[in-house]
Amino acid sequence: MTVQPERRRRVRRLTTGAAALAAAVGVLAAALPAGAESTDGGGQHAQGRTVDVQLLSFNDFHGNIEPPPGSSGEVSREKPDGSTEKVAAGGAEYLATSLRKARKDNPYSVTAAAGDLVGASPLISGLFHDEPTIEAFNKMDLDVAGVGNHEFDEGRKELKRLQDGGCHPKDGCSEEGKVFKGSDFPYLAANVTDEKTERPILKPYTVWKKKGVKIGFIGVTLEGTPDIVSEEGVKGLKFHDEIKTVDKYAKKLDKMGVKSIVALIHEGGLPKKPEYNYDCDSPGAGDGVSGPITDIAKGISPKVDALVTGHTHEAYACNIPDPAGNPRTVTSASSFGKLYTDTTLTYDRGTGDIVRTKVDSANHVVSRRQAKAKDMTSLVKRWGKLADPIADKPIGYISGDIDGRGAEKPESPLGDVIGDAQLEFMKPEDKGGAQLALMNPGGIRSDLVYKAAEDEGDGVVTYGEGFTVQPFTNMMTAIDLTGKQLVTALQQQVSGANEKSPKILQVSEGFSYTLDMTKSGKDRVVTDSVKLDGKALDPDKTYRVAMNEFLAGGNDGFPVFKDGKDKLVGKSDLEALEAYFGEHSSKSDPLDPPKADRIKVVEK
Repeated sequence: MTVQPERRRRVRRLTTGAAALAAAVGVLAAALPAGAESTDGGGQHAQGRTVDVQLLSFNDFHGNIEPPPGSSGEVSREKPDGSTEKVAAGGAEYLATSLRKARKDNPYSVTAAAGDLVGASPLISGLFHDEPTIEAFNKMDLDVAGVGNHEFDEGRKELKRLQDGGCHPKDGCSEEGKVFKGSDFPYLAANVTDEKTERPILKPYTVWKKKGVKIGFIGVTLEGTPDIVSEEGVKGLKFHDEIKTVDKYAKKLDKMGVKSIVALIHEGGLPKKPEYNYDCDSPGAGDGVSGPITDIAKGISPKVDALVTGHTHEAYACNIPDPAGNPRTVTSASSFGKLYTDTTLTYDRGTGDIVRTKVDSANHVVSRRQAKAKDMTSLVKRWGKLADPIADKPIGYISGDIDGRGAEKPESPLGDVIGDAQLEFMKPEDKGGAQLALMNPGGIRSDLVYKAAEDEGDGVVTYGEGFTVQPFTNMMTAIDLTGKQLVTALQQQVSGANEKSPKILQVSEGFSYTLDMTKSGKDRVVTDSVKLDGKALDPDKTYRVAMNEFLAGGNDGFPVFKDGKDKLVGKSDLEALEAYFGEHSSKSDPLDPPKADRIKVVEK
């Protein structure tokens, strides 16, 4: 498949003041003193006043140093004739090559990331607390990263260790005789403060400098991080409003004389189309993208010149006007290293600011048809050799692809498998006595692919593949909920914190209901359709429900689960999945992909 060159869009300020601005720049340029820099062939414009700075960015890598499997490793592209195609992409070996190619002949190039570089990672990285991923980004010359919610999966101390280095306090050094050195790049956490000291737990900003060019970077994660991370992971921390925090430090940078500012924001948007090269500035600037980032972008101070975003795993390069009505680029590069964004920031040496009328931005595929970076290949092989004894162990067999993360409908086949596994695991009276199981969709991180990834054979599910699907080591729980509370939970999927971006819980066999998406809010749940084993749910009856501990803590916008009674904690979710495959699949009788027909969805 030939990778077509990506379109680049020129952002122009369509205001009556544009001509006046251009004239003013010309007058100032003419007034430059003798000895001012002239064109050097490295991206500067002929008048010598401005220089083009290349900003390369990405987000939500999640430890995918190996190419992600199945649909998790594909991006969708719109071709010139209007048709679409899937392109295999991602993996550290290819991302490194792409970034290095892009930097060639660009003397002013800075690389930044907008959070979730680590966490929810495949076994090759997750088994070693994501040290392999940090090492990979050191080799790729990443300059700066903002934190995301997954940087807090293992808590504040572990995040600090990823920054500063040192061996893991419990598991020790990952490689014999080697001490983990930490990241060469600064992690920024401007809106995450210590509850007691009220000070940021990491640097709030940094300034990138090159030959007189100065660009400030501010890093924030979404304010709602405590709602999607375990309570232990955010203990003692406070998360603040994204707009207020960015504005605070933009003002500080401005006073320091840093006029060019980029915000790294781990919060994102939802484009109207999934194709990475979809024009989200049609019919007007930013009209093709919605979601939390749009309000954030419209609210952040005009002092900030560009927003690199993430979290939603979507791809877009749009222009959402700032509060002054000026164009401002807002980008996101999908996830797992499948894309990178190339943004040209035209830096005015006279003012020290970005000329907003000359900002280019586009996403580019990290194609697997290009050469692998040899240093990344060595890194993957080295860590893979350490992980292989655990990763290669077969835990089950499947007769075809079982989609999870890549499923196109709210209920996924892999969600059904996980729901059934958790119910069966927690059903015995001495293990919880569960009658049904619920699984948060965000906890399903990949698909199970029939085609062999290595030499294990087609249809074999390895421990490493199971870990990639469920990498959090969430402990299973069983709690008491009334029928009324269960209905409330279903309503919370599509209302409150989840109204704009629904989170549809995956359900075990025997539990069914109808979701009417033609309605709004909690009315989308057809309450009299909710049944367990064919019988209508009794609002006053108590039911025993299995779920992971993260969900039982009320996270992901399901506060009703915190009211569950008689909580019993079992073993991990991955152990439940492994046990299920052991019981229901074999080489001669593999598990078939479920139909995913437990939730009836009425579409708009």
